[in-house]
Amino acid sequence: MRDTVFDTLMPLGIALGAALLALLAVHIVHRVLLRAGRRSALATELAERAHRPTQWVVVLCAVYFSVRSSADEASWRHAFLHADQLIIIGAAAWLVAALLVVAEDAALARFRTDVPDNRNARRVHTQVVMIRRVTVAVVAVLAVAVMLMTFPQARIVGTSVLASAGFAGVIAGLAAQSVLRNMFAGLQLAFSDAVRLGDVVIVEQEWGRVQEITLSYVVVHVWDDRRLILPTSYFTEKPFENWTRSESALLGAVMFDVDWWLPVPEMREELRRALESTDLWDGRVSVLQVVEATGSAMQLRALVSAEDAPKLWDLRCFVREHLVTWLRDTHPAALPRVRAEMTSAMPLHATLTGQTLTTDGDSRVFSHSVDGRARAEAFTGPES
Repeated sequence: MRDTVFDTLMPLGIALGAALLALLAVHIVHRVLLRAGRRSALATELAERAHRPTQWVVVLCAVYFSVRSSADEASWRHAFLHADQLIIIGAAAWLVAALLVVAEDAALARFRTDVPDNRNARRVHTQVVMIRRVTVAVVAVLAVAVMLMTFPQARIVGTSVLASAGFAGVIAGLAAQSVLRNMFAGLQLAFSDAVRLGDVVIVEQEWGRVQEITLSYVVVHVWDDRRLILPTSYFTEKPFENWTRSESALLGAVMFDVDWWLPVPEMREELRRALESTDLWDGRVSVLQVVEATGSAMQLRALVSAEDAPKLWDLRCFVREHLVTWLRDTHPAALPRVRAEMTSAMPLHATLTGQTLTTDGDSRVFSHSVDGRARAEAFTGPES
C-alpha cells in the first residue's frame, strides 16, 4: 500500500519540483530584462508583456515532460497529460500573440505622430494596428484548431468537413456576406492609404477625426465629442472628404455681403493686418476678392490658410468677427442695405426744366389725330 502511494506521489513531486525550478528560471530572466530595460524600452516592454505567458508555458512544459518521463502508468496519467497539453497550446498562443504585440509596438515607436508632418507615421500606425488585429485573430484560430486536433473524434469530423467544404463554403459565404465585405474593406483601408488613424474627414455631413479602424467598423471622433460608428465598407463604397490626405495645411473662405460704397482695397489691407496679429495664420494665403456684384450688394470672399483644420476653423471665426467689427466702426455706410427709388410719372428732364408735356394723344389709338379718327371710323362707322 505504501509503495502504491509512493509511486503515485513520486511523479507529482517531480512535476512540482520541475515547476518550481522553471518559475525560478523565468523570474531570473525577468529581473535581467527589467534591469536591461533601464537602457532599452524594448526590453522593458518584453519583460512586462511576455512575463505571465512565459511562466505558464515553462511551468506547464516542465510538468508535462516530468510526468510523461515517469514510469508510472496510473489511470489519471493520460487524462492529465492531455489536459496539460491543451493548456500548453493556449499558453503558447498567448505568448506568441504577446511577442507579436511587442514587435509591433517596437515598430510603432519609430514613427512619432506628435510632430507637425505626421502623414507617413499615421499611415504606418494604421497598417500596424490592422496587422495586429489580424495576427492575434489568426493565432487564436490556429490555437483552437490545434487543440481540436488532439481529439481523435475531432479529426474524423474535420475530415468530413473538408469533404463537404464546397457546399459549406457557399452557405457560409452567403450568410456572412456583410461580415466578409467589411473585413476585406478594413484590410483595403489599411494598405490603400485612403484613410488613416488621425485623419480629419467629413462623413455623413459630420466633421471629425478617425479614432479607430478595425476589421468591421471605423470610429470617427466628431468635433463635439460624439463618436460616429461606420462600417469599414462605407469608406470603400461611398465618397467622403479627407482633409489630411496629403498634408494637414488647408485653405478656408469667409464670405461677406457689403454695400457698393465699401472701399475694397482698405478692407484687403485690414484683412492682412488681422492675420498678422494672430498665431493661427500660417502666413501662406491672404486674399480678398469680389466674387459677386449683383442686386444691391457685393459679395466678398476672404481666403485664408492655416496649418491644420482646428486652427483653420478658429482663424475663420476670428477673421469674420474682426472684419465685421471693422466694417461697423469704420464704414457703417457699407453695411448691407435695401434700396428703393421713388420717381414721378413725368420724365426727369421735363421736371428739371419746368416743362409741361401733354402726351395724352400719344397714348390713344382711336382719337386725337387724323390717323386715329380714320381708324375709329373704320371700326365704328362715320360720325354723324
